[in-house]
Parts: sequence; C-alpha cells; structure tokens
Amino acid sequence: MWIADNWKDYEVLDASGGEKLERWGSYNLLRPDPQVIWNTPKKAPEWNKLNAHYHRSNKGGGEWEFFDLPAQWSINYDSPCGRLTFNLKPFSFKHTGLFPEQAVNWDWFSELISAEVNKGHKVKVLNLFAYTGGATIAAAKAGAHVTHVDASKGMVQWAKENAASSKVDETLTRWLVDDCQKFVEREIRRGNKYDAIIMDPPSYGRGPKGEIWKIEDNIFDFIQLCTQVLSDHPLFFLLNSYTTGLQSSVLTYMLKTALKDFQGSVESDEIGLPVKASGLVLPCGASGRWKK
Repeated sequence: MWIADNWKDYEVLDASGGEKLERWGSYNLLRPDPQVIWNTPKKAPEWNKLNAHYHRSNKGGGEWEFFDLPAQWSINYDSPCGRLTFNLKPFSFKHTGLFPEQAVNWDWFSELISAEVNKGHKVKVLNLFAYTGGATIAAAKAGAHVTHVDASKGMVQWAKENAASSKVDETLTRWLVDDCQKFVEREIRRGNKYDAIIMDPPSYGRGPKGEIWKIEDNIFDFIQLCTQVLSDHPLFFLLNSYTTGLQSSVLTYMLKTALKDFQGSVESDEIGLPVKASGLVLPCGASGRWKK
C-alpha cells in the first residue's frame, strides 16, 4: 500500500463505527466512511472535541452539524517541490475540497517532473476531472505546464484560489471548465500532445448535457482515447479510483493494455492514510501508475 504519511496539517485521529475522526489544521471533523466497518473503542479525546460532524441520512445524502468551525480555512502540505496551500470549506455530501491521501501521488509525480525539468525538458501535464486542483498545483510547483480540466465551474474557481494561495506561477497553468471526454476529443483533432496525464474520474456522474458517466462502463475506453494525446515519449500516466470494485490489479491491467505501444512499466496499489489511534492504515481507494 502507498501511504500518505508526510502530512503535518492533517491526520486521521481514529476510525470506528462507520466514521473517521480527522484533524484538518486546528479543527476536528467527524465524517462517514464506508470502509470503516469495524467498531473499536473511541478512546481518542478528540471524539468529544468536534468542530463539525457530517450526519449521513438513511434517505441518502446528509447534512453537517457545526459546533465551532469557520466558513473557510486553509492547511499546508510540504511537497518535494515546495509548499502547497489548500483552502477548505465544508460543502454538500461531506467533502471539504481535498482528498489528502492523494499526497502520496503528488510526491511521486513531483519527483518525476522535477527531474525532467532539471534536465531542461518542458513537461506538459493534462489533469482530467481535476477537482480543486491538488494535483495541478503539485505538478506546477514541480515545474510542469498543466492544463486543468473539470466540468464544474465552481471547482475550477476553487482550484484557481488554491493555486494563488500556493504561489503557483500563473504562466504554468491553464484552467478549463469543460467535459473531459469532449475536451480530449477536440485535442486529438487539434493535434495537441501531453507528456503526462493525471486522471481522477468519479464513480458516477453526468456531463453538462446529461451524459451519464459510470466508471466501470466508461473508464477503459476513455483511457484508450487519452493515449492519443500522449507525446511520443510520455513521462507518466496516473489513474485514481475510489470505486471499491476496481481493484489495483484491474488498474494495472487497463494501463498495461491501453499503453502497450509506449515503453514503460506499470504498478498499482491501494492508497491509504495512517490512523493515529491504532497505528493501522485506512484504505482510501487505489491508484495505477505508468511511467516511462
């Protein structure tokens, strides 16, 4: 398992009874997590010092209960290529605007990018389903030119704010509100190429015109489509999955098959976050990594 264990401003304090207790900077949040199917004694004192609690509804969705939490706050992460700053706020369906387990991937590709940049090579990265820009900011901090694509205007604006807070060079980022598949199709027609692709697709979603995205049905065809915008000697291809049905070996199989015409290797594994109270690791999905 690849473990995101370099955080100072974030930690999973404990996990029990379908919920995870987290510290985000100075604030303790309690949120549901479907992986936490165990019931263990809640000995951490922070269980009784909550700043906010997201309650899941039996009818689907849920709502936040706030005790003492600002409307917005920020935390930092020290990547191999510099400090990243993220603006957080609680919004619908339990999220805060950041998936901290992805830091283990940021560290991985940051070192690949910086090694190329230090050789004097320009690295163009395409970040699809790019959300609030964690990967975009990490890649740009490493010196890559990043095209950030997400269908949500609000998420792209949030990502821009994170980039500004992280002091990212504005000349290194391009921000696009667009359907990822349609954008890639247009890039193929335009003949544009990228040295690396980061892909963090949702399990289920709808495009701007109601197009249905279901990861099990669509992901392999989309990976194959994206290989058409890779440069002749690409640097890496990162695929993330939060869907429990897509095990790491499935990610390996898809990447090896789709990128068979490129010289490289694939490794995939679960990603996770250390749990302070138990010393164990909370699983947070899986990632597949192809690199030249």
